[in-house]
Amino acid sequence: MGLLVGLIVVVIVVVDQLAKGWVVRDLPAYTPIDVVAWLRPVLSFTYVKNTGASFGMFQNMNAVLAVLSVIVLILMVIFQRTIPPQVWIVHVALALVMGGALGNLIDRITRGYVVDFFDVNFWPFAAWPVFNVADSAIVVGVAILLVDSFFLHHLERATADA
Repeated sequence: MGLLVGLIVVVIVVVDQLAKGWVVRDLPAYTPIDVVAWLRPVLSFTYVKNTGASFGMFQNMNAVLAVLSVIVLILMVIFQRTIPPQVWIVHVALALVMGGALGNLIDRITRGYVVDFFDVNFWPFAAWPVFNVADSAIVVGVAILLVDSFFLHHLERATADA
């Protein structure tokens, strides 16, 4: 299971860093760019230098957020090692979260801010903050963990009781 987790983490970090490299190299900061014309009303790329956390919280606290990220990553690795291999979905979810956290941590350390660029503009997300590949991996990983926690364990228990 460790190989799968490592592979997912590496893929997330590489894709995230390649995308952010493109954004930094080719897009002007804070200017929406419509890369695909027919997606203009829904999706633009806007290079944003994020010194805070999600939804603009904790701005200019990059060092604190970097330290917290390292602590959380260490705790996640320790926790992940306690999960039985047959619960593969939890391993995948944790790998997505770890890959996303590591991708954003790399930005915090090397740039002093996180590069965000996906700018979603459709209801109900009209006021949604700009985000990146790492953020997406974290959200998907957390969503999988929530679904697993709230639904799948109940199904397992119900099946075991039957």
